[in-house]
Amino acid sequence: MTLEQFFRENRKAAVAFSGGTDSAFLLWAAKKYGCEVRAYYVKTAFQPAFELQDARRLAGELDVPMTELPVEILEVPEAADNGQERCYYCKKALFTRLREAAKQDGFSFLLDGTNASDDAGDRPGMRALEELRVRSPLRECGMTKDEVRKSSKEAGLFTWEKPAYACLATRIPTGTRICMEDLKKVERAEEALAGLGFLDFRVRLYGEAARIQVTEQQMALLLLEREKVLEALKPLFSEVLLDLTARQASR
Repeated sequence: MTLEQFFRENRKAAVAFSGGTDSAFLLWAAKKYGCEVRAYYVKTAFQPAFELQDARRLAGELDVPMTELPVEILEVPEAADNGQERCYYCKKALFTRLREAAKQDGFSFLLDGTNASDDAGDRPGMRALEELRVRSPLRECGMTKDEVRKSSKEAGLFTWEKPAYACLATRIPTGTRICMEDLKKVERAEEALAGLGFLDFRVRLYGEAARIQVTEQQMALLLLEREKVLEALKPLFSEVLLDLTARQASR
């Protein structure tokens, strides 16, 4: 099945829209192939501000209505406790809220941007999607991440080369309770590094310190900008550490 066939058969749908490459292309395809579609962005403390900005921009460019749904994710005990199943409980809470909002708007069919490259066996959140009967057209149609990027570029979507971005909760070590203060520190640190020209990196909490992960290609830039990095991050963390194991570039 192709995406065109999928949307010819399913004419009305709500899309869980993160502002990332996959859900952006899914939203484009739905609009392109004549589906009556509305985007839903779930806004939590786990999402950085730039993701919402990208989502608003893309929805505007596609002329697709977008609903923003604030959710106090840290009030979900299993998500804030940050155990091995955090992603499952987080997804369950977010998509339950999203489904409720979509249903009120007359949308019974809910989609997300999981693609065929995503490993279902390694993602607890996918179990929540299955339980809530969320469909994943990219996965069902066999579209890999590389194919999504290629097709997004051909469609003229600015998100085509956007690095994969896991939520801010992944910067906190599993088993360490997540608090707003730590999320804000990590977000500010990553904003600072992005402002210095870094791409596809992570700033992870390491006790009271920050552990920076960059790709092999940007190790030299990090050393060159060392003083600026320290100036930006030292007010936030007791120490700033560099992980010498280069981060694999996100696809």
